[in-house]
Amino acid sequence: MPVLTGLAALVGVAAALVGAVLGAGALATLVIALRVEAEYPPAGPFAEVAGGRLATIEAGPHQGARATVVLLHGASANASDPMEGVGRTLAARGFRVIAFDRPGFGWSDRLGGAEAAAPALQGEAIAQALERLGIGPAIVLGHSWAGALALRIALDHPERVAGLVLVSPVARPFPPRGEAPWYLRLALQPPVAWLLSRTLGPPVGLAYLDRAARTVFAPQPVSAGYLERSRAALVLRPATLLANVQDLVGLPAALAEQSPRYASLRVPAVIVAGEADPIVRTDFQARPLAEAIPGARLVALPGIGHMVHYVAAAELAAEMARLADRLAAPLRAQPAGAEAAPTP
Repeated sequence: MPVLTGLAALVGVAAALVGAVLGAGALATLVIALRVEAEYPPAGPFAEVAGGRLATIEAGPHQGARATVVLLHGASANASDPMEGVGRTLAARGFRVIAFDRPGFGWSDRLGGAEAAAPALQGEAIAQALERLGIGPAIVLGHSWAGALALRIALDHPERVAGLVLVSPVARPFPPRGEAPWYLRLALQPPVAWLLSRTLGPPVGLAYLDRAARTVFAPQPVSAGYLERSRAALVLRPATLLANVQDLVGLPAALAEQSPRYASLRVPAVIVAGEADPIVRTDFQARPLAEAIPGARLVALPGIGHMVHYVAAAELAAEMARLADRLAAPLRAQPAGAEAAPTP
């Protein structure tokens, strides 16, 4: 009996310690979320879609624009990430630029909980938003995770897409890597992920924000002011952390389902990737993707890492300008009096 009593006491102490840690984490999470939302309020208009609304950031001329570009961000990010990377450069060159917070990120509603992790559902929401905004066909740029999303929009809603620009894209099924460690598998279970996102996840994420930026920018240094300009801390809010995990966990199955359809694409596509990307390996993703999409152009940048839209923004903008000129050429070639095709 004394042994059992001692074990019960240890269990009680351990439970109390765990409860105290989780309680402190929950309080820190509340403070972090309130501070982040106050520091980074919505930066642009909202678009109403079925089940909620999507947040946007806009730049460049509305009238007389060279073309309209839609920017879609990758994991752990929001609309400010591509807008502050290549978006402002494009706007200065006469493009109308619209960056979306993907469902559950930035200030966009999740639009369906865990099911919103599917590129198909996110693509449907963005296509609805573009229709209601009267936009399309447009040049759609997807970075990293959103490479799969941009491709899905082109597959399911081709009337909204004039051209694709896929930057460091995740689009092909991942090569097998074996089973994840038990603690990672446990952390990704829905109840555990929900709990961690509301307790320990935000304070731990805040502590690692600088290191995460250095990792995704490698081998280049982090762009000056990146964390503030990209409003990166918005990902630390509990609902966004959970959405991020759901998107990452659900992506492999989505890629396996949609990648066989890439050969059916007929939209002009440019794939821009860094040869030194340590996050999304160009040999595993960009190169085979370029072979899968008929007529796709691959631009592989020597020595460049994952954040092409920051560290090689000028080169990326130049590729997009070439694509815009290519799309506009048939319109310029029309004889006087001919019916004009829809323009972005």
